[in-house]
Amino acid sequence: MKRGMFFIVLFFWGFLSNAQNKELTPVIIIMADQLRADALGDFTPNINSLKNEGIAFNRAYCAVPLCAPSRSSFFTGLYANRTGSMINPFDKDDEMFGNTKAGIPNMYGLMETDWDSHHVGKQHFFTEEKIDKDPASKTTWITQEDYSAWMKEQKKSKPGGKQYKDYAPEIVSGTHTQLRAYSTPNFGQYKEGVDFFLDHYIANESIKAIKNRNKNKPLLLNAMFLAPHPPLSIPEPYYSMYTTKDFVLPDNVGQWYPGQSPLQMYNLTGFIGSRYNREQWREIWAKYLGLVKLLDDEVGRVIQTLKEEGLYDKAIILFVADHGEMLGSHSLWQKMCMYEESARVPMILKMPKNYSFAIKESNELVSLIDFLPTVLEYNHFSNIPKMDGQSLLPLLQGKSLNRKSIFIQYDGNGSLGSSQRCIVKGNYKLIVDMFKDETYLELYDLVKDKKESNNLMFDKNYAKLYDDMIHDLISYMQNTGDRLTLTKDISMQFLKKYKNEIQKSDKSQ
Repeated sequence: MKRGMFFIVLFFWGFLSNAQNKELTPVIIIMADQLRADALGDFTPNINSLKNEGIAFNRAYCAVPLCAPSRSSFFTGLYANRTGSMINPFDKDDEMFGNTKAGIPNMYGLMETDWDSHHVGKQHFFTEEKIDKDPASKTTWITQEDYSAWMKEQKKSKPGGKQYKDYAPEIVSGTHTQLRAYSTPNFGQYKEGVDFFLDHYIANESIKAIKNRNKNKPLLLNAMFLAPHPPLSIPEPYYSMYTTKDFVLPDNVGQWYPGQSPLQMYNLTGFIGSRYNREQWREIWAKYLGLVKLLDDEVGRVIQTLKEEGLYDKAIILFVADHGEMLGSHSLWQKMCMYEESARVPMILKMPKNYSFAIKESNELVSLIDFLPTVLEYNHFSNIPKMDGQSLLPLLQGKSLNRKSIFIQYDGNGSLGSSQRCIVKGNYKLIVDMFKDETYLELYDLVKDKKESNNLMFDKNYAKLYDDMIHDLISYMQNTGDRLTLTKDISMQFLKKYKNEIQKSDKSQ
């Protein structure tokens, strides 16, 4: 779509979508990066307070367990096959698969005319139009580039460094392999101190946006924190705040289970994660939780400012993460897989004080693609663009969404490489892991097997269930224009190749 036509489309959508006959609501989005849902609790008192006054979604999932495509789906309400953003666009050969397609309506374009719009922090919502660089954008953009410039002025070094990275193989375009440096679980103290840490800067700039907002408009603030994303280069007092005695390490940390896809060793999740044993992960967890506490303190500062400015009771406030973190569960590192620790996210929604809701928590399946249609419907937008997401307002009133399943996908990290497709339906999760010409299937009962340790694909009693789920997954892929295809006999082919695993399963029953 030509540039001029794109802005005409955005103007047209903005004109149609203006809220009608209702005062617009301030919208505050606080997004963490790589935060496990089970990290909330003893180390997050400020986020807990928000949860106590809002609604917690216990089965919230990202659309893609990777930064850029997850944010693309969040800001558009669409699955990744529709946005076109499926990877982080780090490699020039595959860069087009990291950008959201031109002309797709998004939160900024839909809301920045009527809201005083601010984006503060990590900017991984990549679009073909480069909206954060566009002088016509009505959003104020404060990003990592501004932080880097500020740090240069302060003559300070940023967190991280070569000691926190190592090389991992990464396939490009599905055709050839290159080495790329990625973060490891190595940890160390950030000597410059918390005042120069990125998340402290993000909180400071968010506070400025709140205090200096245009009071003739409602505020739209996207506060995009980096913590607890690696590198685990952490300032005091957070670096030394917790020891291995301050938490209970989950049972599946440092474990590689029978029936777990071996194809994960071709991804950095297994290539790096499998190097560490359970005791090493215990030390890493102590540092990660220190970073979680740092995040919570910075979130607390932002929330306190909202209260001081009289916005807290008036606003829709969302706390969420773009995806989770394996942190040694299944012997894996980072995200980029479909296990709960990676794909399930903390999601807390606090509504305005005058809004009456019927629930305090929900166990229904929800996705990050559901927030945009929710906030648009609440503000009475007319002609909301068609989205894959569903408004959560009925759920808040105690009704069901009548959603049978949600879908998650992965197509590679910095380039098109190994791929995964996933469907969560009821209490079950089906994972299809693909690398080159190989396919590995996993099926888990998320209620009886919370750690996802027993792959039910090798239990013939579940044959009808997994074939039905495969059928639904194929339908999703076809309906959304997936670049990949699955055959209907994929389960039969898989079980033929891994018949020895069936024999092991039969003997154990």
